[in-house]
Amino acid sequence: MRKLSVVLTTFFATLCFIPAAEAQTGAQNALLWEISGNGISNPSYLYGTIHMICPNDFITGTQLQNKFNAAQKIYLEIDMDDPDMNSKMLQLSMLKGKKLSDIFNDSDYNKLNVFFRDSVGMPLTLLNTMKPFVLFSMLTLKSLPCAQPQSYELAFVKMAKEQKKEVLGLETIDDQMKVFDDMPDSVQVQMVMRYVNEFDQQKKEFARMVTAYKKKNLDTLYRQIISSPDISGAEDALLFNRNRKWIPVMEAAMRNQSSFFAVGAGHLGGPQGVISLLREKGYIVTGITDAPSRTANK
Repeated sequence: MRKLSVVLTTFFATLCFIPAAEAQTGAQNALLWEISGNGISNPSYLYGTIHMICPNDFITGTQLQNKFNAAQKIYLEIDMDDPDMNSKMLQLSMLKGKKLSDIFNDSDYNKLNVFFRDSVGMPLTLLNTMKPFVLFSMLTLKSLPCAQPQSYELAFVKMAKEQKKEVLGLETIDDQMKVFDDMPDSVQVQMVMRYVNEFDQQKKEFARMVTAYKKKNLDTLYRQIISSPDISGAEDALLFNRNRKWIPVMEAAMRNQSSFFAVGAGHLGGPQGVISLLREKGYIVTGITDAPSRTANK
């Protein structure tokens, strides 16, 4: 279930691919950023994650490890060391008063059932009470060319526990789930079926996103993530509103002590991305480059 919580956040990041020429960060390619100025005593740090990635592509560097070590508090999108997270996630993932077979038409449901049986390894009947976005999140796992993907978020939770640091969330599980719940069932059905019907193409698009991530190219990632026809008209709910709501939380944290923030890399770039919003507030946000080093499996 904890891995499911990571995969569900991938839902935002895998609504892949709107060309956006104005989406430049105005800095070198980087995933790790230092935040200073505007009256804060000690710098804080911002890191762009990809929520699931194959072990061979899971890389860090000494700068990332050093800045994580230097921070007193760790913030992820949600508080992933909350002892009640598993039960909350399960409760919020369940359909109320209906089943998947009530949402999908017979033809789509049968096709989806065959796909899950053959490609995911379980019949759809086992998931019939789950919300459609859970299916979408499971499908994204199958986009990766490895059986056991890794998560930067889970790695950071492990590091925080080893260092006895508190992990907090920029938003709540309820906040994230509300974004899904506000989507009409028909939209979620369309997204799931498009992924199934274009599965080979979706795997290629996900590979493109991983390539951009490994190159630390936030502009390319931003363009890819907001260019999906599924996200058209929902950019505010999925990305921009969330970015804006995070800024006051980050400011309050940085005023008190050095903090390390880790969010999906798609939230960093663009004119309404976290980097631009922090700069508008008067902070100095500087990219930190580092020679990558592979980590042992977490």
